[in-house]
Amino acid sequence: MHLISYHVMTMSPHYAASVPTPFARKARKVGAPLAAIIVMATFAGVIVVGLTALNPVGATIGFVLSSVAMLVVVLAYIWLDRWEPEPPRLLLFAFLWGASVAVVLSVVLTLFLESLIVAGSTAGGNGAGISWVSLVLTAPIVEEAAKGAFLLLMMTGVRRNELNSLTDCLVYAGLVGAGFAWLEDILYIGGGDSLGQSLLTAALRLIMAPFAHSLFTTFIGIGVYFALQKRDALSKWSCILLGYGAAVGMHGLWNGSSFLGAEWYFAIYVLWMVPIFLAAIVLAVQSRRREQRVVAEKLPGMVAASLITPNEATWLGSLRDRKAAIHYVSHYAGKAAGKAVARFAAQVVELAFVRDRIDRGFGDQRAHALLVEESYGVHAARAAAPALQALAAYRVPGA
Repeated sequence: MHLISYHVMTMSPHYAASVPTPFARKARKVGAPLAAIIVMATFAGVIVVGLTALNPVGATIGFVLSSVAMLVVVLAYIWLDRWEPEPPRLLLFAFLWGASVAVVLSVVLTLFLESLIVAGSTAGGNGAGISWVSLVLTAPIVEEAAKGAFLLLMMTGVRRNELNSLTDCLVYAGLVGAGFAWLEDILYIGGGDSLGQSLLTAALRLIMAPFAHSLFTTFIGIGVYFALQKRDALSKWSCILLGYGAAVGMHGLWNGSSFLGAEWYFAIYVLWMVPIFLAAIVLAVQSRRREQRVVAEKLPGMVAASLITPNEATWLGSLRDRKAAIHYVSHYAGKAAGKAVARFAAQVVELAFVRDRIDRGFGDQRAHALLVEESYGVHAARAAAPALQALAAYRVPGA
């Protein structure tokens, strides 16, 4: 199926209706199976209850403090995700994957590999390096693979439609890391021999490095994003493996710093971890700005196809202006009207990213079918938002 313009698809409904769409799915409808979410949430809950039974005071402290810290982390990623919000069910799936599947896989595989190391060390008569190998090498390799598996899952099937930008990859990677850190922190804090030790562990893990696991998995997210820009399998896997290798390296260096003494620990934290974290923040913000540029570039084509009006194009291309327009409608027509306009704006963004994927040369049958689907979605969203008429004469503040 060759490239077709917005105008042909939207101004000629009969032609659009005749386009075969076996793969068409609204990206906003994509989500994790509810049963999987319930199972993972239940499993994570059972683990927390088990830890509480073993050490009620420590586990309770760990649960409260870790939950507060990870709430901050999750809210930071939701803030980053404001321009093109991901399906809530998928965001929850990502967090629970980290807090259940990734944790269980990591524990099982780490214990298995450690048993092999112990057996080898015993045979060789030297068990001095077991702890170092387990913490610095085995744990990072296993844990990053378990967390990164979620991003590989996201690359398959209709879930691929949600990975439209680097921001999307960063958000999913960050939430998987947050879920993993949430349960791991409860385990470590709850495992303290005394209240003082639990609080010290909480300070080191939750104050100094609440974003640590999310930061490590961010490298896998970056690798997945670049893999999605490649056409051949070798290039795709090279990007993914490079990202995975960087995640393992960062994770191993952070774990290993604890063996080098307090001076090295804090030096690596200040001179390496913090700069990398700040660089990741800059990258995330720049990525979201690029999302806005992509949408702004596609708006003229939507105007030409009569999908949106010229006036709507003045406020749909900026997060600030879009928020102001929605606030304007909410103030004069009510919150329900504002939400309807917000859904219309989100649908326009979805269409813009599908159009961008095709314009970049990735227009397979699924992408073209999705373009047709999302084009009709814009019409449907407009019909469901009569308050858009109130914006006919709206002017962007300061324009």
